[in-house]
Amino acid sequence: MHSLKEILNNEQSKSPLFLKKYKNMKKITKNKSLFTLLLISYIGVAQTVNVGDLYISPGTIMSTVGAMDNKSTGNLFNDGDFYVYSHYNNDGLVSFSSGSTTGITRMRGMFGYQDISGTIPMEWYNGEFYNTKIQPAFHLSNEVSISGTSDFQQGIIDDDNYGGLLVFQNEAEHINVDNDSHVDGKVKKNGNVPFIYPIGDKNLYRFAGISAPEQLLSSFTGKYFYDNSNSLYPHISKSSSIGIINDQEYWTLDKTAGTSDVILTLSWDESTTTPANIIVSPQSDIRIVRWDAAKNLWVDEGGIVDSLNKTVTTPINVSGYNVFTTARIDDSVILPCSTLSVYNAISMNNDGINDYFKIDGLTECSADNTVEIYNRWGVKVFETNNYGSNGNVFKGYSEGRTTISKGQLLPVGTYFYILNIKYKTATNLTQTVKKSGYLYLNN
Repeated sequence: MHSLKEILNNEQSKSPLFLKKYKNMKKITKNKSLFTLLLISYIGVAQTVNVGDLYISPGTIMSTVGAMDNKSTGNLFNDGDFYVYSHYNNDGLVSFSSGSTTGITRMRGMFGYQDISGTIPMEWYNGEFYNTKIQPAFHLSNEVSISGTSDFQQGIIDDDNYGGLLVFQNEAEHINVDNDSHVDGKVKKNGNVPFIYPIGDKNLYRFAGISAPEQLLSSFTGKYFYDNSNSLYPHISKSSSIGIINDQEYWTLDKTAGTSDVILTLSWDESTTTPANIIVSPQSDIRIVRWDAAKNLWVDEGGIVDSLNKTVTTPINVSGYNVFTTARIDDSVILPCSTLSVYNAISMNNDGINDYFKIDGLTECSADNTVEIYNRWGVKVFETNNYGSNGNVFKGYSEGRTTISKGQLLPVGTYFYILNIKYKTATNLTQTVKKSGYLYLNN
């Protein structure tokens, strides 16, 4: 952290854009850009007010120790290094030059929390958040868009209580997110690349992730709640395959633009938020469940568990949006057969060993079954009914009525399978059991 003296010395020696707080107004011409700043003194600290055109060029450092106020007539383009040590309000234009990747806005709190406010959204290429004075450190009531990297060094951004929004544009990313540095509230992601949401609640970082949407003009907004969802979305209302529902936390994911769908990943942390009865062994029973508002019940979206990284992922695109959490399948739902054995590795070299996706005991268990296989982008590459009954097994080729590249050998890699088994109970009720997991294709 710079002292005030160091800040002044740095700016005077390095930046022709720095204005001493003891002058009331100064006009500077740089790279044919004219800007006007008003510096209004209060309690010994200057407030920086921009009412004209301000351009911070690449390699240039500018700092404002007092609050920054970009008025409705102000146009601020930052392709350089902009330090803001107090509040930042924008009612005009805040952006960066088209094609520029050098600009960074550094929120560096010196006096307490920092308001990020205004009536017009701000566009930053890179952002940095560092404030050790208080939590939450940043009160976001405006909209801030990141196109490069957001560095969460220290301090929670609270847009939940202040009505703002942090937006990540296509290919934007974030670093250094943890319990002390994340967004408490909503985060919006635009574009067609995978994304991990830097979200949390009550000083705990609890991320969710999405796969890459197909469309560039896609947008998804995520939020985390460290609260029991039962009062709003009753846990007693659930599909028959669901046993225990997480009663300490939930997430929301909403599709806010486009028609693409995504695969969803949720995280867990047994030391803080996630109930022990959700993540007990076998962890393969963990699922992602969604509240279906049309049906008024929780539905099973499936789950591929990564115990090492403490995540569970839907095997395919989710069937709807809004409220999600983790759950376990109902152990009392027992198949009318011996235990199934799933062999999840395929060797496509025709040596007679693991030449196809083998499921022992499936036909004897129930002929009313379906098998679907998807690639890691959620695209279906295989589907069939009554798997294995007449040679209809998966050998690494794309097959099915609605699969891509039908008849072609699929590339080596990781895939996901979904096995649905239907059978009649002793009381003649139709019961469905869903199993899912990883499937590996090798040469």
